[in-house]
Amino acid sequence: MGMVGGGKDAFIGGIHRMAANLDGEIELVCGAFSSSPEKSKASGESLYLPANRVYGSFEEMIQKEKQLPEGERMDFVSIVTPNHMHFPPAKMALENGFHVVCDKPMTLNLKEAKELRDLVKKTGLLFCLTHNYTGYPMVKEARHMIKDGKLGKIRKIVVEYPQGWLATKVENKQADWRTDPARSGIAGCMGDIGTHAENLAEYITGLKITEMCADLTTFVEGRRLDDDGNVLLRFENGAKGVLHASQISVGEENGLNIRVYGETGGLKWRQEEPNTLIATWLDKSAQNLRPGVGQNYESTKRHIRVPPPGHPEGYLEAFASLYRNFAITLRSRLKGENPDPIYLDFPSADDGVRGMVFIETVVASSNSKEKWLKVQE
Repeated sequence: MGMVGGGKDAFIGGIHRMAANLDGEIELVCGAFSSSPEKSKASGESLYLPANRVYGSFEEMIQKEKQLPEGERMDFVSIVTPNHMHFPPAKMALENGFHVVCDKPMTLNLKEAKELRDLVKKTGLLFCLTHNYTGYPMVKEARHMIKDGKLGKIRKIVVEYPQGWLATKVENKQADWRTDPARSGIAGCMGDIGTHAENLAEYITGLKITEMCADLTTFVEGRRLDDDGNVLLRFENGAKGVLHASQISVGEENGLNIRVYGETGGLKWRQEEPNTLIATWLDKSAQNLRPGVGQNYESTKRHIRVPPPGHPEGYLEAFASLYRNFAITLRSRLKGENPDPIYLDFPSADDGVRGMVFIETVVASSNSKEKWLKVQE
């Protein structure tokens, strides 16, 4: 793996490196860790990389890595920069034959997302978008229960992502770029965490959002992007939904949660207690479903790392599931073998486009006098 971004003092870069390293499938071999060549070099030294594999820019990294013999050069690029710097390195990597893992949202705008998706299809290279919450075992359990019809026809989806860390005018590196339209894009809270809620709702239910009615607010004076939002949703099968994302909900930490209700049953899952999936039924008592206990689906079992049951798996392990699945799929590709379908389970460029469609439709709906806007992909 080569990395773009994620230098010293960067939060998400360290998370990606730990996740990629967790299963022993991936080795960090090079990086362009900052737009500052000096900072990139210092970051590479702190990661014990050889000086000749630490680059001053992503352009230099991709060009020089391409010249190295196969088996020595990087196999893929992990992009962990602010949103405005997702598209340029991803595009260049794909054009030069390198597979890509990219943090979400995929790009700064929908136009870039569509261009990147087309390039992924044209090159046939692998692309993974790190919607990490899809990596939890019990999220996969919920997905397969719904796919198998255990809940009957889905009627209602409620997904929420409240945080409180931007309840005041926070001045730090993480807040700075997330509230800057030039680096974050047209949405703040909705682009940062609302896309996770959107992706989780579509991933678990297998249903696409078709229409939205949104209300975005900027509560903190002087902030340039939304810090709170409420969205009514309509899904392709006729189901209705509510999506709420907020970064001014005082006291909330990382409260992503989802409730799905069908004709015969319901499911509840909370990111802050990820090992429990609650199933509710018309004709029997509620069940607490746990990883490794009872009849978990094969996909659920393959994403459980820590036996015996009761040992918690969390944020890093969910992130690591995406990297492991990507690595196993890539290894099969490099060997000319067909990958195990279970390991093809990571968000794709299509999911990235869906995320950008969500952001642009939410913002347009909030600014429009029309009640409902159709999702136009």
